[in-house]
Amino acid sequence: MQQPVSDFLNTRGSKQFCLTMATFLVLTLLTLWSFSSPVQAEIFTSIGQMTDLIFAERELVQSLKEYIEAEELKLEAVKSWADKLDLLTRASTSDPEGFLAHPVNAYKLMKRLNTEWSELESLVLQDPSDGFISNMSVHRQYFPDEEDEKGAAKALLRLQDTYKLDSESFSKGKLPGVRYNAELTVDDCFDMGKLAYNENDYYHSVLWMQQALRQMDSGEDAKTLKADILDYLSYSVYQMGDLPRAIELTRRLVAIDPSHQRAGTNLRYFERLLSKELRDLGRSQQEPADERPIQLDTYERPKDYLPEREVYEALCRGEGVKMTPKRLSRLFCRYQDGNRNPRLLLKPMKEEDEWDSPHIVRFLEALSDEEIEKIKELAKPNLARATVRDPNTGVLTVAHYRVSKSAWLEGEDDPVIARVNQRIEDVTGLSVNTAELLQVTHPKYSRTSHTHRQSVLSIGFSLTPYHIINHIICIISHIIIYHMLYHITVECTYQINNINAII
Repeated sequence: MQQPVSDFLNTRGSKQFCLTMATFLVLTLLTLWSFSSPVQAEIFTSIGQMTDLIFAERELVQSLKEYIEAEELKLEAVKSWADKLDLLTRASTSDPEGFLAHPVNAYKLMKRLNTEWSELESLVLQDPSDGFISNMSVHRQYFPDEEDEKGAAKALLRLQDTYKLDSESFSKGKLPGVRYNAELTVDDCFDMGKLAYNENDYYHSVLWMQQALRQMDSGEDAKTLKADILDYLSYSVYQMGDLPRAIELTRRLVAIDPSHQRAGTNLRYFERLLSKELRDLGRSQQEPADERPIQLDTYERPKDYLPEREVYEALCRGEGVKMTPKRLSRLFCRYQDGNRNPRLLLKPMKEEDEWDSPHIVRFLEALSDEEIEKIKELAKPNLARATVRDPNTGVLTVAHYRVSKSAWLEGEDDPVIARVNQRIEDVTGLSVNTAELLQVTHPKYSRTSHTHRQSVLSIGFSLTPYHIINHIICIISHIIIYHMLYHITVECTYQINNINAII
């Protein structure tokens, strides 16, 4: 006998459906409560904020799974009802008069059409997506915007330049010093190249469009069309001055899409330019296009507006001056008591020579993990985008190349800050009273930073992004304390505490 919809909706499956929806709504309310804080901006400048996004995304995934489960329960109920009705209608339509001759069948037909189909309609009209959409709306105000996405992409380009990483290794996640592997798809590479193209950065556009094409040619599926990749790549190659290769790529584009109007126009234009160049050089025939894949060194990177950029990039790669074995033999480790400072007599600071001239030393285990966490806790609510002084107006303003966030702490804020200041004084024999406040800098996503000059006395706390190292910088006159607070791994466990000093 056919089970009424009203009975079916009271079954265990329906109760599970309602329980899932209730849990879903509770999660939504909890999310609303947990995110009742001001809207943030410039997410890409702060690893801390991106860490929050990771957990937000995990909540969304859980919400999505619960929505899918609710939809599946709903479909299961509808499908079960449809299967049972299918059997019933087969019997009724094979002999309608005989079927209705039974008074119970006649009654149940009236009941189904008057009541149970309406109940089924109500079930079908239930929308389990409401909770998920509500949850998405709550999270969306904290999502990164287009500027954040651009900032993250530009950060990858800066890393590529600084550490001379080819796009293929980058795309496969083969980066030095990283623990987790993360690959870029064809679509990712295309978006990287398109961003560079829109910034008139044809050097990087070539590298990433070429990588997108390479991965697509190897059989990787993508939403991006090969014609679009060739369109951007051919014009970027032309902008880099490689006419033969630009012509070859444009011909490939025309072969794929003969109706591509811009490709045909560009091809004729490139061929005229090449013919003119050959005439000017007195040649009658062009050399074949270079068939070697485009690599990092195929084209020269355009000169940067910062003349010292190549120098500091080389230093970041460890290509600086190397010590001879004889000089290395003169470096030692010792205990430093600050010229018999009473606070260091029972527990002197561990000191290690790093360089002979100028004399650079490292003070190990300078801060405890508890002190480090306290400094971070004090600074986090006050972090704001770092600024630079406009050379024309003298007004402090943000700069695209300096995207870290900073906060300033003083001894009166907490005994830990006062204790750190005192420790610096004890080790160096200098006073921090005339220095700037303790500067806490949160790392930007890029893990690289442009050079900038300090023209005032300062004490700073920041994080060297690429190596994930937090440190304090204390610049007093001509003496620099470079205070390495800790190494931080992905799990945020701390490995070493130390101070560097140039004396």
